[in-house]
Amino acid sequence: MARYEEILDDFNRVVVVVRFETEGREVTDYAVILLVKVAGCRRTVRVYDGAHGYNELHRYTRDGGKQTGKRFHSGSLGEGMRAAIDDVKSGYQKMIEGWER
Repeated sequence: MARYEEILDDFNRVVVVVRFETEGREVTDYAVILLVKVAGCRRTVRVYDGAHGYNELHRYTRDGGKQTGKRFHSGSLGEGMRAAIDDVKSGYQKMIEGWER
């Protein structure tokens, strides 16, 4: 599985981790994970994935609870992965604000 990380803020507090598998040019599985550093530890805020063969979003609670998945994109896994990356990059601040409440 290929993997990369990108820091999203100026304080090295917010990171998006992208993991994906391909067959030829087609994405066959992926996970896009939004992490925030709290008290020196990375905590999961959201996970977008294709583990069940469709594009799914999981929200996490501050105490580490994983919410039931919800379909978020009707396209291919590759399209969903790219949409998830765009969502996280453009909306991570609001996502973290909601997670902190």
